Amino acid sequence: MKVLALAIEPMFIFKAIFFIPHIKKKKTDGDILIILLYLCTNKQKKTEQKYMIVCIAEKPSVAKDIARIIGATTAHDGYMEGNGYQVTWTFGHLCELKEPDDYTPMWKRWSLAALPMIPQRFGIKLINDEGIKRQFGTIERLMQKADSIINCGDAGQEGELIQRWVMQKAQAKCPVKRLWISSMTDEAIRQGFQELKDQNEYQPLYLAGLSRAIGDWILGMNATRLYTLKYGQNRQVLSIGRVQTPTLALIVNRQKEIDNFEPEPYWVLATIYRDTQFTATSGKFTSKEEGEKAFSTIAGKPFTVTSVTKKKGTEAPPHLYDLTSLQVDCNKKFSYSADMTLKLIQSLYEKKLTTYPRVDTQFLTDDIYPKCPQILNGVSQAKINSQQKYLPIIQQLAATGKKLPKSKKVFDNSKVTDHHAIIPTGVPPTGLTDLEANVYDLIAKRFISVFYPDCKFSTTTVMGEVIGEDADQQQQKIEFKVSGKEILEPGWRDVYAKDNNNTKANEDEEADNNNSKKENVEERTLPTFVKGESGDHKPTLTEKWTTPPKYYTEASLLRAMETAGKFVEDEELRAALKENGIGRPSSRAGIIETLFKRHYIRRQRKNLVATPTGIELIDTINEELLKSCELTGIWEKKLRDIEHKTYDPADFINGLKEQINQIVKDVLSDNSARHVTITTDEDLKKKPAAKKSTTKKTAAAPNATNTQTAEDPMVGKPCPLCGKGTIIKGKTAYGCSNWKEGCQYRQPFDKL
Repeated sequence: MKVLALAIEPMFIFKAIFFIPHIKKKKTDGDILIILLYLCTNKQKKTEQKYMIVCIAEKPSVAKDIARIIGATTAHDGYMEGNGYQVTWTFGHLCELKEPDDYTPMWKRWSLAALPMIPQRFGIKLINDEGIKRQFGTIERLMQKADSIINCGDAGQEGELIQRWVMQKAQAKCPVKRLWISSMTDEAIRQGFQELKDQNEYQPLYLAGLSRAIGDWILGMNATRLYTLKYGQNRQVLSIGRVQTPTLALIVNRQKEIDNFEPEPYWVLATIYRDTQFTATSGKFTSKEEGEKAFSTIAGKPFTVTSVTKKKGTEAPPHLYDLTSLQVDCNKKFSYSADMTLKLIQSLYEKKLTTYPRVDTQFLTDDIYPKCPQILNGVSQAKINSQQKYLPIIQQLAATGKKLPKSKKVFDNSKVTDHHAIIPTGVPPTGLTDLEANVYDLIAKRFISVFYPDCKFSTTTVMGEVIGEDADQQQQKIEFKVSGKEILEPGWRDVYAKDNNNTKANEDEEADNNNSKKENVEERTLPTFVKGESGDHKPTLTEKWTTPPKYYTEASLLRAMETAGKFVEDEELRAALKENGIGRPSSRAGIIETLFKRHYIRRQRKNLVATPTGIELIDTINEELLKSCELTGIWEKKLRDIEHKTYDPADFINGLKEQINQIVKDVLSDNSARHVTITTDEDLKKKPAAKKSTTKKTAAAPNATNTQTAEDPMVGKPCPLCGKGTIIKGKTAYGCSNWKEGCQYRQPFDKL
């Protein structure tokens, strides 16, 4: 007993002596030994638990992966514990900015007299949900006892804001480190814990996120109440938002362009020589007479080849995916909504199959390059529908025996800020749904393709001419042209060889504004033509109609949001939007979904069509800045400057206060009786009324007149005034097709 006592700290002996007399039963040496060992053991446990690190992730699935890696394997209610760590989680946002009535009861009732609502100091509160309250109670208890905290939230502005608010609400006082990773693989998590950052490094990121949230509150809360009370007929909330409203304006303005579009006929002169169609370089004719004149000039005259030029070119692989380009492709290829694509790629990320998805760059950093062979090896083992789908194209890449190329078009540190482009992690996927498999397939093939060589092609351009005589016996020459594209070495296109749409893998969105399209060179091999050869040909004169712009789809709308700078005149703001667009990659899907929920837009197949509510809301807003991309451009520039510590968040908020004061003043001074039509769920279920669409003329092409005649017996008849044109139908009256040439015939519908 004496020997044992000597080996034990004096404090333990003191505790044993103090403890033993309080036990009534007589103690043996064995009893005393047990007591001393008990005290020793408990002291040891306390020593082990003396320093506790609390890790907080953004969702349970992520927390469990982190806990497994760091050895926190014991499950508790709301957290995991072990190895000196306690790993807990949020469910996304647990906290939010306080509601107006949390500041003063005066703001609970919606009243124009109470506007604008601007708190002296903004505060946060727990979201009113029992599950959230219970989980926060766990987090708060852990953080109060923690010696340090590791912020394991999503590595972005929103993730930073979510976790900071929780820590503030929990009144955490201990030091905080930041886990900053781009993928959820075991290797990435381990490396991230070895390279933890100081929380203060991300203070500007948090301040930018906080400024954005406060700004959205000031604008959204006040403008929404203002427009609802002034124009909403007390039946529906008219939601106004910094990103939401300009996005709606894009859809409404495009729709107005379509509705107001008046198709016009034009004629295209072409000719067929050696089974190849050549098109006149003079362009389209705006009158039939002019086209017929040119046609008669070349009829019966020989066609001569004047030049044959061949030019070799290369086509680089398409860029890696950022979130927006992935959402665009998923919408175009699979008709997935932006929101669905975001959920699918988030699922793939949490399954460790792809890297962090909420990114706005299509480049990788240099440090990823050494890991690429391993990633490709992992992808090669992937089985989709029980087949190693990617093994052949990766083997083909390996068969070259060359080192993986490191192109500046793929690896560029200067083009990456927080996270790199979306790529596979190399973990072979298993148990994917069909929807997930489609998204993974796009990402995997895109990643593989960037290591393939450029596609090599040859473009052949053949020029020809026909020399004829006009009505005045004057010699007239009309030139024709045809181009063809021949693939010499497919390069990266081999990756997409089995895809139906492989030829479109690297195409940008069609330019559908102002009826303009990029010139497409058909991928075909032309017959061999020789300069100077001549022969018979078959000229054609085809009537066509100008076409309206296309409705936005989710794919084209996402592109428009991303490239919103083209709608802004100010060069500095345009530059700001060039980098950010309107909305963030992670929020654009939510914005589009909000427009659906508010009944501002509806789907017609893949087209996005504004409802009467959406159209009238945009028409009602007189403050152009509220519905323009310019406002977001101003915001994004200032928020980026806050991140870079070159702009004061207080100045940003004060500027917004002044702006909302002016907006309230202007709306309240509107003495018109305008109001916004309310679209209900029942309205959305109804089939939209058939429009007097101008596209019927478009579809009719050369036989447009016949189509019109079948619908209206008046249309297509000879003009009774000039005798040259035919009767056409306008919105309120019949007119003459020869109106451009000066025919004044007009017959109102109500005077027939």
